[in-house]
Amino acid sequence: MKNSKLTGIFEQILLASFFFVGFLLVFESELKIPVYLQPIGRLHTLLLHFPIVLLLLAMFMEFFRFQASLHENKTYLQLTEYLLLVGALSAGITVIMGIFLAKEPGYGGGDLYWHRWLGVSTYVLAALIYWIRNKNWYQATIAKSTSIGMALLLVLVGHFGGNLTHGGNFVLEPLIKSQSVPLEEAVVFQDVVQPILEKKCVACHNPDKIKGELLLTDAKSMAKGGKTGPLWVAGKPELSLLIQRAHLSIDDKKHMPPIGRPQLSDDELQLLTWWVKEKASFTKKVVDLASNDSLRIFSTKLLASAGPQEEVYDFPEADEETIQKLSNEYRTIMLFAKDSPALSVNFFNKAQYKAQKLEELKEIKEQVVTLSLAKMPVQNSDLAYLKDLEHLHTLNLNFTDITEAGLKELNGLKELMVLSLSGTKLKAAGLANSLKAIPNLKKVYVWDAGLSREDIQILQKQVKGIQVIGGFQDDGSNPLKLNPPQVKNPSTIFDEFIMAQLGHPIKGVEIRYTTDGSIPDSAQSPVFAGNLRLNQNTSIRARAFKPGWKGSDEAIFDFYRGHFKPDSAVLLTPLNRVHQAAGAKTFFDGRLGTFNANSPAWANNWAGVRNNDLVLVSMFKQAIPLSSVELRIMVETQTGIFPPELVEVWGASVENQWKLITKFKPIIPKENFPHTLPLIGTKFKTANVKYIKIVAKPLEKIPGWHPAKDKRALFLVDEMFFN
Repeated sequence: MKNSKLTGIFEQILLASFFFVGFLLVFESELKIPVYLQPIGRLHTLLLHFPIVLLLLAMFMEFFRFQASLHENKTYLQLTEYLLLVGALSAGITVIMGIFLAKEPGYGGGDLYWHRWLGVSTYVLAALIYWIRNKNWYQATIAKSTSIGMALLLVLVGHFGGNLTHGGNFVLEPLIKSQSVPLEEAVVFQDVVQPILEKKCVACHNPDKIKGELLLTDAKSMAKGGKTGPLWVAGKPELSLLIQRAHLSIDDKKHMPPIGRPQLSDDELQLLTWWVKEKASFTKKVVDLASNDSLRIFSTKLLASAGPQEEVYDFPEADEETIQKLSNEYRTIMLFAKDSPALSVNFFNKAQYKAQKLEELKEIKEQVVTLSLAKMPVQNSDLAYLKDLEHLHTLNLNFTDITEAGLKELNGLKELMVLSLSGTKLKAAGLANSLKAIPNLKKVYVWDAGLSREDIQILQKQVKGIQVIGGFQDDGSNPLKLNPPQVKNPSTIFDEFIMAQLGHPIKGVEIRYTTDGSIPDSAQSPVFAGNLRLNQNTSIRARAFKPGWKGSDEAIFDFYRGHFKPDSAVLLTPLNRVHQAAGAKTFFDGRLGTFNANSPAWANNWAGVRNNDLVLVSMFKQAIPLSSVELRIMVETQTGIFPPELVEVWGASVENQWKLITKFKPIIPKENFPHTLPLIGTKFKTANVKYIKIVAKPLEKIPGWHPAKDKRALFLVDEMFFN
């Protein structure tokens, strides 16, 4: 083969590549790769597999070359020589592409250093073996040594290349993370959030590959952000780049992770959103979150299924029909862990609670291992109903009416290890004896349970072997910030009027509010007393206050009046493929959408159009006196979601005999407009109609200040209100 013309050409190219690679390496610091050559560099990750395969095969054949049966086999020798030549040449091309790729922003660090020079060494060794393998002094020992050396080089260069592509410890990661973390010790960021980032993001944002000047390998670097600014706004996922970029269309160049990389699942994206909403804490434990907090519930499930369980249960599974029967509007029953017969039970509707409801758990008494009665009106005598739960190991009685005297009812629970009594009213006298009577109790929470610091210290000495966790004492000595108030109404959409229901999970909190757009304060703003009657669209701004605590952040609750609900509705034009929602039913189903409309978890509430008008016809059995029409829409200019350019309202008392009632043009946002969910609409002279046609025309051309200027905007709407 060495005498063939084609071989000679390949040899000349291989020799020329030596000089070109040498030139690139010597002047690498001065190189500036033009844009039109960058695609060639990015082919590096595609082409590198060819020299690996060719050289491994060539070295395998070279290792056995001097065996008697093969040494005189011309076909074997020529094939080996051909594989080695093509492998060396493709290795040289791969090195050139790698140098081009490494000049793009975001590459650096130790992994790149070793990957580069081991790659160059592989290329040089392959070429060297090709040139010397036919020398007289090249014998079996040298052939075997160089073959083994080449194989080791290929393994090492592949290892460091894999670190660049997938992040450090990619190969050993399953072994490193195989052990599950106990729930009581799990930190939300370290044990739940960081594994997601390592799996989907760190490959491009590590010390060896710093895309966008952003590092995601440690808390300090994440808090710093990248060249585009902070990664998140604590408590506001809708304003956070981490969440916004993940919600962009996968075809968008700013979408993260980029196309071609493993994408975040809906559950992973939901979890990251909840984490940012919880102020993106790096230290908060899972058990520090409220028992009904979405982040805690999801984290608990994730940790339960992340590895082998510490506890293996030998009791049978509960009957599926029984579980379905016992799950209702005041009680949830779910698997404690994946592929486990154990069950977790949670009571959550205070108004529906009765002590006898606990007795119903006898049907699954073998399977219940955790039970939450937090915030239920549980009395001491109610605990007698729990004596049959033979495998119960965690019991949550936070903010109930339990006292230390009632705990004696728990002494028959031989597997109970964790007991939460936070927010109850305990007395130090007799508490130690009640706790010691529970045979295997290991941990008890008595946060804000009427015990002083001194009481807790004495209690800890009295109950050796039981960890007493006191936490924050609500005595004003160490003020913490209150959580914002919560709205308790099942829906904030009403017909004629509604009584606003606001609440707070901490007892003794005073809620002050305003309805004029001003920020509530602790002195002048009215106190919410449960008698606030609303009969028109109203935005309530509320804050929580309590002596010894810092006032909460402001919470805003929007109430909407929709007096007339059509008997039927139909869309005359198609919706956007991604934002189908529930079709025509979407606009009158009482379900309000939230931010992040591109996530399937939220998109069900948003109907949208881009390439055509939205045309909706609503029909009433009896004529109605219509005087206003309003639409609740989303505005997120960063992702190309704008108000409509024009809205027309048509009416008819006879089918298809339409008359234009009114039309209006919403204000088009300017640059840096905040992400909002506004109400757009108009009032007009009363018209008696049986048919209403809404025509909303998406913005034809996005303004010139926007990156997508002159393109058609996306229009999203979740509810329409007729009054």
